Amino acid sequence: MYLIKERFFDIGDDYDITDEHGTKLLHVDGKVLSLRNRLIIENLDGQELASVHRHLISLRPTYEITIGGQKAAEVKKKLFTPFREKFTIDVPGPDDLEMKGDLIDHEFRVERGGRHVAAVSKKWFRVRDTYAVDIVAGENDLLILAGVLALELALSRKDDD
Repeated sequence: MYLIKERFFDIGDDYDITDEHGTKLLHVDGKVLSLRNRLIIENLDGQELASVHRHLISLRPTYEITIGGQKAAEVKKKLFTPFREKFTIDVPGPDDLEMKGDLIDHEFRVERGGRHVAAVSKKWFRVRDTYAVDIVAGENDLLILAGVLALELALSRKDDD
């Protein structure tokens, strides 16, 4: 299980992603005042593992995830979803992921083809402004974490608009 502090993108803040015991696992480097809402996920030695950035021109909020220098996915807001927001993590091929639930309050599921692959919840961890990401074994943790961070970027940008 990973723990992420909610709303850590205030003017490019850096942040550590930890386990439930507070052990640092990853570092998130938010780029100060980045036009593209860019962040970099690094290992504890400072090596870039993944990055997330916003497409400047798109019909709907779209964020690109790169892992190991290669495009791994795009996170897109679904259009025409009444009563709730839904995002898709569009990966090459047929294995897209969908984030649905109460995205704003960080109570949602990540699914692939209707199969549960991860859950995000504030309820799991009682520290203020912290939410937990629980990923099913065998999934691409880095891709899912980057997708959740892209969602946070999109939601924080919406709040700023």
